Amino acid sequence: MDYLSKSENDTFKIANKLLKKFPSFHIFGLFGDLGSGKTTFVKGIAKALGIKRIITSPTFVMMKNYPASQYNLVHIDAYRLENREDLSDIGFDDLAADEKNLIFIEWPERVFNQFLSEMKIIKFEYVDEKRRKISF
Repeated sequence: MDYLSKSENDTFKIANKLLKKFPSFHIFGLFGDLGSGKTTFVKGIAKALGIKRIITSPTFVMMKNYPASQYNLVHIDAYRLENREDLSDIGFDDLAADEKNLIFIEWPERVFNQFLSEMKIIKFEYVDEKRRKISF
């Protein structure tokens, strides 16, 4: 399914649709260039889960956890990782084993090329300054 977001609020609504459409998935790969809306999408997921904390990109810390009542939001930025084993260093296997964790991974192609079947793929495309295409 393809969606066109014209605002941050549109992206939040699309994120909410994803949670309703794929309730059995708990690992999501976010593919897209810088500025294509990946972190904004995760902000929308947080809002849908009732998380009040400010959501920022985990680029420098690689992972951030945001507890919520029904699920825990785990936001990973794999840009600086080189392979799947690097995920073990941040405890990914334990996080993935717990289905109470909703895991969103930016730049999953850096560590998951051979394991993409383990996650739901979401693609982000920069259309112009105000619009983003989101596909899942």
